[in-house]
Amino acid sequence: MNGMVEGFAQLQTWLFEALVQPLMFATGLAGFLENGYDATGWFLVGLIQLAVMLLVIVPLQRWRPVEPVTDRVAIRTDILYTLIQRLGVFRVALFFLIDPLFDAMFGWGRVAGLPTFHLDDVWPGVTDLAWVSWLMYLVVFDFLNYWIHRAQHGFSWWWQLHALHHSQRQMTLWSDNRNHLLDDLIRDALVAVAAQLIGIAPGQFVAVVAFTQLCENLQHANLRLWFGTVGERLWVSPRFHRLHHSVEADRRGANFGVLLPWWDMLFGTADFALRYDPTGVRDQVEEGVDYGRGFWAQQWLGLKRLWQRA
Repeated sequence: MNGMVEGFAQLQTWLFEALVQPLMFATGLAGFLENGYDATGWFLVGLIQLAVMLLVIVPLQRWRPVEPVTDRVAIRTDILYTLIQRLGVFRVALFFLIDPLFDAMFGWGRVAGLPTFHLDDVWPGVTDLAWVSWLMYLVVFDFLNYWIHRAQHGFSWWWQLHALHHSQRQMTLWSDNRNHLLDDLIRDALVAVAAQLIGIAPGQFVAVVAFTQLCENLQHANLRLWFGTVGERLWVSPRFHRLHHSVEADRRGANFGVLLPWWDMLFGTADFALRYDPTGVRDQVEEGVDYGRGFWAQQWLGLKRLWQRA
């Protein structure tokens, strides 16, 4: 793992120095070089993710699809969401919108003498191993993601935004990032605060996020795949997550786990039925509620639903 991290850092440094840094100087953004370096890292991670998606998950979809592809326009919109998220466009927006607020908040905490906490210090010796520390953070963030996901369904106002993610009738690997931007902003802000509070190193955080996102791409794939009776209870499969997107599920639904079905089993929200249901939102199918076709229409209708619920 250390070798992989070092190799990635070298590639990030090379790309930053060769392309990004000169561009930032030329455009008067020299005061944000540190942020530019971070953005370069996220861009590289996104390229790696896209390569894995195209070389591995796309062929799997073609191998054993759940349903035939009939709505390529909807899928192209999902691809746009994926590119916005994975190539750093959304993270650049986060930098201007919320990073200054977080920097000020945690800077105030340090000035006030609040102690710095690192979760991997609670088990000295064992967590000195990079892979053990990474696995521990992976489980912690998965637990957090489970409860964020429950909240997205549980709070009516938040569901008005999150419903966009569920409105895809033609679910594929690209559907993971089909989210309202405000929904993503809220979720990413909560995750960022948690990352600061538990003291995860930046490199580990990037690795946790990148790995989680790739797993979510597989879970959303148009792929007839499950992991067997035992495997289904160890890791979230495309079949397990597709039940979460089922038209038959109500808003509160089941199978909220992102990586691990353990949380659903522990808190009584697991459904292990061996089915591959049609996907979508019930009111969309039964009442003809419009969730929009294109990117801007989907974003506007999400805000409209939120306003009507306010």
